Amino acid sequence: MNTNKVLITGGAGFIGSNYVRYLMESTEDEIFVLDKLTYAGDLKNLEDFSDEKNYHFIKGDICDEELLSELFLKHQFNQVVHFAAESHVDNSITGPKAFIETNVVGTFNLLQSAYKTWMTGPNSLKDEFNNARFLHVSTDEVYGTLGETGLFTEKTPYAPNSPYSASKASSDFIVRSYFHTYGLPVVTTNCSNNYGPNQHKEKLIPTIIRKALSGEPIPIYGDGQNVRDWLFVKDHCVGIKLAVDNGRLGETYNIGGRNERKNLYIAHTICELLDEMKPKSSSYKDQISFVSDRPGHDFRYAIDASKIENELGWQAEENFESGIQKTVAWYLSNTDRL
Repeated sequence: MNTNKVLITGGAGFIGSNYVRYLMESTEDEIFVLDKLTYAGDLKNLEDFSDEKNYHFIKGDICDEELLSELFLKHQFNQVVHFAAESHVDNSITGPKAFIETNVVGTFNLLQSAYKTWMTGPNSLKDEFNNARFLHVSTDEVYGTLGETGLFTEKTPYAPNSPYSASKASSDFIVRSYFHTYGLPVVTTNCSNNYGPNQHKEKLIPTIIRKALSGEPIPIYGDGQNVRDWLFVKDHCVGIKLAVDNGRLGETYNIGGRNERKNLYIAHTICELLDEMKPKSSSYKDQISFVSDRPGHDFRYAIDASKIENELGWQAEENFESGIQKTVAWYLSNTDRL
C-alpha cells in the first residue's frame, strides 16, 4: 500500500484532531500536523499519538509563508487537508481581523506552497505528484441562512452574513481559482455543525454541558428556535477521507448529518441525558435561560448531502440522539476539557 505524506493544518483543533485519529487508526500514512496552538488548538487532543513514528507535530502558523515553503520543500507532502481556521462566530464579530488573516491569507499561502511544490506551471503536475490532493474544509455558513424550508446544495449561491463566514467564503473562492487557473488538484467540503469529542469549550454543546454541571444558567440565544443540521465529527472525518481519495477534482461536496434540531431541543436533550447519567436533586433543565440574540444570527442551516452520498457512497452513521449520547458520556469522562 502506498503511504501518503499528509499535511494536516489545524490538526490540534476539534475536527482536525479527530481526523488525525481516523487516519492513524485506518492508514499507514505519515502524518504531519501543523498548528499554531491558539486557544482553539490543544496538544491534549493528540497525546495518544505523540510516540507514534508516523506522526509529527510542528508548531507554526499558516500565515508564515517562509515556514510553509521550508516544510513543503523538506517533507514533500502529497496531500494537504486544510482545517486551520478561525471559526468562532462571536469572536469574528468582536475581532474580525484574525479571521481575514488566517482564513484568507493563510489559505492562499498554503495553495501557493502546494502549487510551487507539485507543479511546474499551470496545468502541469510533476510526475511524482500525479496523485496529489489539496482538501479544503469549509462550512455551510458560506451559504447564509435558510427560512423554514429548503436545503443548501452545492449550487446554492454564497451569501455569508458574519465576518467568519465571509472569510471562509473568500477562501473557498481562492481554492476554486487555483483549480480553474492552475489545475491544482483541489477538492472542497462544506460541512454542517459538528459535535463530538475534543470540541472547544466555547461552542454550544460543550457550553451547555459545562454550565449544567457547574450549576450555572445555561445560556440560549433569543428564543432557542434557531435550527442547525448536526453532524457527528467521526462521520465528517469519514466523508473528508472519501473526498480526498475519490472526490472529483475542482468539485465541492456538502457533508451534512440530515439531523436538523432547534437549539432549545439540543439543550433539553443534553439536560435529559445528564439527568440520567449524573442525576442531582432537580432537573438540569431548570438552569436553561434565554439571553439576547447574537447580531446577524442566521435562523437555519441545513445541508442536502445527496451528492457525497450518491457519488462517494458516504452515509452518516450517527443520528443526533446516538451521537449526543456518546458526546455527553465523553465529556463526563473528560471534565477537564470543559
